Amino acid sequence: MLRCNNYATDFWRWAVVAGRVRAVMTSAAFPTVAAILIFIATYLVVALGKLPGLHLDRAGAALLGGALMVAVGVLTPEEAYKAVDVDTIVLLLGMMIVVAYLRLSGFFRLAQGWVARGADRPLTLLAGIVVMSAFLSAFLVNDTICLVMTPFVADLALRLKRDPVPYLLAVAMASNVGSVATITGNPQNMIIGTVSGLSYGGFAAALTPVAVVGAALTILLIAAVYRREFLTAERLALAPEPKRYHRPLVTKALIVLGAMVALFFAGLPIAKVAITGGALLLVTRRVKPDKVYREIDWPLLVMFCGLFITVAGLEKVLVTPELVDRVAALQLDRPGILSLVTAVLSNVVSNVPAVLVMKPFVAATADPGRAWTVVAMASTLAGNFTLLGSVANLIVAERAKAFGVEVRFMPYFVVGAPLTILTILFGIWWL
Repeated sequence: MLRCNNYATDFWRWAVVAGRVRAVMTSAAFPTVAAILIFIATYLVVALGKLPGLHLDRAGAALLGGALMVAVGVLTPEEAYKAVDVDTIVLLLGMMIVVAYLRLSGFFRLAQGWVARGADRPLTLLAGIVVMSAFLSAFLVNDTICLVMTPFVADLALRLKRDPVPYLLAVAMASNVGSVATITGNPQNMIIGTVSGLSYGGFAAALTPVAVVGAALTILLIAAVYRREFLTAERLALAPEPKRYHRPLVTKALIVLGAMVALFFAGLPIAKVAITGGALLLVTRRVKPDKVYREIDWPLLVMFCGLFITVAGLEKVLVTPELVDRVAALQLDRPGILSLVTAVLSNVVSNVPAVLVMKPFVAATADPGRAWTVVAMASTLAGNFTLLGSVANLIVAERAKAFGVEVRFMPYFVVGAPLTILTILFGIWWL
C-alpha cells in the first residue's frame, strides 16, 4: 500500500511538471525560453570546440543553432537572412582567397627563409619569429599565420636542437597581439569593422601602438621565462634550405595585396576591396581555382552565418530597452570596465561570439566608435590568457603534435596570463 501511495505521489508530481511544461510551450513565453536554451547550447559547443560523444563541431553547432531559431519560430526566414552580416562574410572570404594564393605561390616559405637566415642567436631567432608573426597577422588573419608558421618554427627548432616550445608560444602570442592592429587582423575585428563603421586607417592608428608594445612584451616575457634558452652567447649554425617559390605568382600576389591595403587606408569599402582583390587573383594560367578553394576555411564562414542568426534570435526575445539600461549601469563607457567584461566573456565563450553578444550594449554607449575600439583590443588580447583562449593558440598546439612537440596548458599560461594583463592595461591607458 505504501509503495502504491509513493507511485501515486510521483505520478502527480510528474503530471504537475508536465502541465507546467505544456503551459510554457503553449504560452507567449515559449519563444523566449527556446531562444535562451538554443543560445546556451550553441555557445557551449562553440566554447568547448565540439559536442562530447558526437562529431558536432563549432561550425555545425552554430548552423544548428541558427536553424533552430527559425524552426521554433523565434525568427522568420527573412529575419534570419537579414541577421547575417554579408559584408563580414565577403571580407573574410576575400582575405582567405588572398592568403590561399600567397601560400600556393610560396610566399610564406620565402618569408620563413628570411627569418632563418637573419637569426644568429636564439634571442634573435625569437625576435624574428615574433616580428614576422605579428606583422603578417596584422593584415592576413592570425589563424592563417599560425597555420603556416607552426610547421616552419617546429621543424627549424628541432633541426637546431633547441627547445621548440618557447618559439611556438611566440607564434601563437605574437599572432594574437599583431592581429589587434587592423580590421583584417582577425575575424572579430572584421565583425567590429563592419558593424561599427570605423575606418581602416582610424582603427589602425588607434591600435597599432598596442600591437607594437604587445610584440615587444612577448619577446621580453618569453625570454625571461626561458632564460636558459635565450640568455646565452651560443650561436646558431644551420645551413638554410633552399625555399621553393614561384616568383611571378609571388610578385602578382604582393602587388594585389599592396593595392588592397592602400585602398583600405584610402577609405574604400573594405569588403568590396577584399573580394575584388581575391577575385582578381583567380585570373591566372598557373594555379587552378580548385586549389585555392581547398585552402579556404569554409567551416569558419558557416560558423559566422550560424552565430549571426543565433545571436539575432536571442536579441529579439531578450535584449529589451530595460536590459540595455541595466547593462549601461555597469558603466561600459569606461574603458577599464568594458575591457574587463570583454576579456572575461572572450575567455568564456571565445572572442568572436563575445563580440556578437556585446553588439547591442556597445551600440548603446555614449561613444560607440571608441567603445568598439576597446572591445577589439580586449577581445583580441584576451586570447593570450590561456591555451584555450583563441583558435590561433589551438592551431599551434595541434599542428605542433605532428612534430612530436606538445604545447601544454601551464607553460602557455605562465607566459600568456601576464602578457594578457600587461597588454590590456597598456591598451586601456593608451585608449
